[in-house]
Amino acid sequence: MDKYKVLGKPTRRVDGPDKVTGQGKYTLDMAFENMAWGKVLRSPYAHARILSIDTSKAETLPGVYKVITGKDVGNILIGRRMYDVPVLAQDKVRFIGDKIAAVAAVDKDTADKAISLIEVSYEELEFVSTVSEAREKDAPVIHPNVNDYAGLPKLITGTAKNVYAHDNWEKGDSNQGFKEADIIIESNYSTPKGHQGYLEPHTCIVHAISTSEVQIWASNKAPFAMRNQLATAFNKDPEVFTINPTYIGGDFGGKGSTMDIPVCYALSLATKMPIRMAMDYTEELIAGNPRHGGEVRIKAGIKNDGTLVSWEAEAYWDSGAYAGYKPVPTANLVGAVNLAGSPYRIPNVTINSYQVYTNSVPSGHYRAPGAPQAIFASESHMDSLARAINMDPYDFRMKNMIQNGEATTTGAYLQNINAGETLELAANTASYFSEKKLHVGRGMAMADHGAPGGETTIFLSISQDGSVQAKTPLFEQGAGQYTVIQQVISEELSIDVSLISVEAQPTTSVKFDSGIGGSHTTRLAVEAAHLAGEDAKENIFRTAAELLGWQEEKLSLTEGRVENNNGESIYIHELIQRTGIEIVGKGHIQDTKYSKSTSYGAQIAEVEIDEDTGQIFIRNFTTSHDVGTIINPVSHQGQIDGGVIQAIGFALMEEVIIDESGRVANPSLAEFKIPTQKDIPYLNSSLLQNNEGSGTYNIKSAGESSNTPTAAAIANAIEDAIGIRIRDLPITSEKIYQALKEKPSSQ
Repeated sequence: MDKYKVLGKPTRRVDGPDKVTGQGKYTLDMAFENMAWGKVLRSPYAHARILSIDTSKAETLPGVYKVITGKDVGNILIGRRMYDVPVLAQDKVRFIGDKIAAVAAVDKDTADKAISLIEVSYEELEFVSTVSEAREKDAPVIHPNVNDYAGLPKLITGTAKNVYAHDNWEKGDSNQGFKEADIIIESNYSTPKGHQGYLEPHTCIVHAISTSEVQIWASNKAPFAMRNQLATAFNKDPEVFTINPTYIGGDFGGKGSTMDIPVCYALSLATKMPIRMAMDYTEELIAGNPRHGGEVRIKAGIKNDGTLVSWEAEAYWDSGAYAGYKPVPTANLVGAVNLAGSPYRIPNVTINSYQVYTNSVPSGHYRAPGAPQAIFASESHMDSLARAINMDPYDFRMKNMIQNGEATTTGAYLQNINAGETLELAANTASYFSEKKLHVGRGMAMADHGAPGGETTIFLSISQDGSVQAKTPLFEQGAGQYTVIQQVISEELSIDVSLISVEAQPTTSVKFDSGIGGSHTTRLAVEAAHLAGEDAKENIFRTAAELLGWQEEKLSLTEGRVENNNGESIYIHELIQRTGIEIVGKGHIQDTKYSKSTSYGAQIAEVEIDEDTGQIFIRNFTTSHDVGTIINPVSHQGQIDGGVIQAIGFALMEEVIIDESGRVANPSLAEFKIPTQKDIPYLNSSLLQNNEGSGTYNIKSAGESSNTPTAAAIANAIEDAIGIRIRDLPITSEKIYQALKEKPSSQ
């Protein structure tokens, strides 16, 4: 990294001062004249027919401007890719929390009271809250008209009831592989739904100024996609909707759906007023878009020498009541690939992955969608295979590790495969082979995460005072993308970082932007910033050559100056002052391909178990990553540490509990547990840095690879410590205590 002056150096977050001083504007900080509060009435039943809705008492409450129901809105369906979510329920509700009616009122208290005055008569219907129940032959059909939904993926015939998506991958012949195997192990695994835990709940302000002009502010990281969803659902031109930038208070995959924005729009249309809406955290937990729960079955065959020969995986993901909160309605490639142990060499593979409707909270995405659940199953299974032949899990993995030139389990050929080196680094950092105390165990797991393609644009201009303004349609959600843009421009133009500002632009600024997500943002933003800097640099050299008679090819930039090769120089801002010419640059990247370079991660957990209580103590946690160029080491390490901490929650405590009535039984952050400072162990990080990756600066993703192997590493460490294998997350002390009680004394 010494070849760069700015890249690779710790850099203060450009948005930091705004956020810590309270000057930064989030959605609810926006104030507009004559603005009303919106609120929705939610279903108390998991599955019911709506017989009647009486809004008369709410309508006559002083301070209420409007009450609307599904009849007022019409049968409008919305979604990120598959359109199956009603703006307001039509005839039926499908989960506890489904939207039934909405009010606009003078303030929040009035809106809350009005909601309580709406009277609804229901006919309760049979419901299903798990994927197993939903697939039974006599299960109620949650969406009888599923074939009419726009965006429905093509199904493979013969799928079970309430299954709306089925993905299948095959390589070789798994049946033949099992015939060749010496040992075959088959196990079932399960994972629960879990909330992303962002600080700012979903919020929005919508002002339908006219039928052809709608202004929107929302905590949404993909504004162009959201604009297009609204346009499709309401049969409008996308240009009607302008999405304006605000700060976003956290995301982790959960801020990509429209949530209450369509209802807010309907209220604004009905009242001709700007409407603001905010979900509280109870609403987030009962009606947000949590991580999918799932049930996974894995069957794998190996030779006595540890060679993997066959792998079969089948997964059923709990989509909840709707599919529209997911950017991809299918069973998800990321999760499915990891069902087959993507870092490993397996000649025969069959994967079947399904999305299933249930009468529960609609599932969305949460940091590496599908991968933490799938890797928990696949990497747990890898340990079981190793132990079946008395081979150390490290040696077993290294024996079967994919190498350069070999295909992945789904037939893809990746570049720069450093899987084995990453695991070796983790083992050395964690002192994996050192002696352990009684009831102390070490467990490992591996994963990788590439970066999908996308589109983004950066505009920059240099002022007469030497400052640089960068404008971007990216809505930064807290991960530090604006600072990365700032650093790249500083590197390209040799201008101090402190002179560069980054400003988000509304959706009127460009035709399209992919938004943030999928671990592709740094890859795209860095390349766009590089191209913008290169464009501005050419304009600087051209202007200097015209003014001073220098040759463009002999010019360079150093510390804010244009230098000729004979030692003459001029400050860039002086050049602008003398010529009056505006120096601008534009960088645009549109790369639809998935990166051929992936980023491998290996993690090793060291745990100690109290056999009397089942309590789990994570004593040390090591995470090693195969990385390219690190733009900002502080933000990069933050991504790693944050991912591990979130995944510890996934492994040990987080669960959206659905009770027998279909209701979320822990609808507050007092009951839905996430890690606190006391739950965080000592974190070791080691980086395998190289010059491989995407684009000019060799970028590899970091946002999602740190939280995917964690749960499996912890589960594997627990078995190493006490000989107990837990296959159902979260792994609680109660589960371990019960398993220890049931453990035969001979074990």
